[in-house]
Amino acid sequence: MAVMAGNVCVTVTLLVCVVGSQALHLPRAAGTSASPRSPPKVHCWCASFPNRTLCSWPEPSHSPPTHYIATYSERNRQLEIKQCQLFPPGSSSSALSPASSSSDRLWHCHLPDLKLLTDYIINITAVYSVGSSSHLSSFMLEEIVKPDPPVDIVVSTQHFKNFRNLSVEWSPPPTWANLDIFPLQYHLQYQWENRGKTQSVKLPPFEDTKVELKLASGRTYMFQVCAKDLLGLGECSAWSSPVEITTP
Repeated sequence: MAVMAGNVCVTVTLLVCVVGSQALHLPRAAGTSASPRSPPKVHCWCASFPNRTLCSWPEPSHSPPTHYIATYSERNRQLEIKQCQLFPPGSSSSALSPASSSSDRLWHCHLPDLKLLTDYIINITAVYSVGSSSHLSSFMLEEIVKPDPPVDIVVSTQHFKNFRNLSVEWSPPPTWANLDIFPLQYHLQYQWENRGKTQSVKLPPFEDTKVELKLASGRTYMFQVCAKDLLGLGECSAWSSPVEITTP
């Protein structure tokens, strides 16, 4: 449908997006001379039940939009639309996790106090001087759980014949609230070089924040830990910063 506004001709397209069994209608305006805009590439994750859910997307390096509109709602309450709190690239806030706030070219929006076992719909619209493009998706909190990485990894050694007993300890991610109600499990991996090739071992998950290993002397090992919800919801965190130690 073409609409004349002064001396500018604008084409209005009606988008119909089906989420589950319901159709959502999103109007989009685009100037006849403007090139099509790609929708924002949005990624959502929950770094802590239930108050630290974030969505992020990169801002285009060329011809960025004038602004973004970020909204969300429960699927069965689509008329009760809420505004998502927006943070431009480089922002620092207690609502953001340390990893997300350090991203230079990422926009973030914070969705506080979401409910468990509830389907949500999020709409991120990039608005340009002429036209707009939208990302529309649905998720449940349990599907997007991803804690921040564990911190304070410490490795110590104890000599035993031709081997070294290594003790690896760490602390849970400080952003993960309610650890007693929603406990975490941990994965540990370590790597070393052998004849120019990288060898890697990943241990099965466990709940303790300490593990004892017996490894060969005279090697340099690199250790990393990731955290995941104990029930296996979502995915493991990013790996922690590596810690290296050379066994005498």
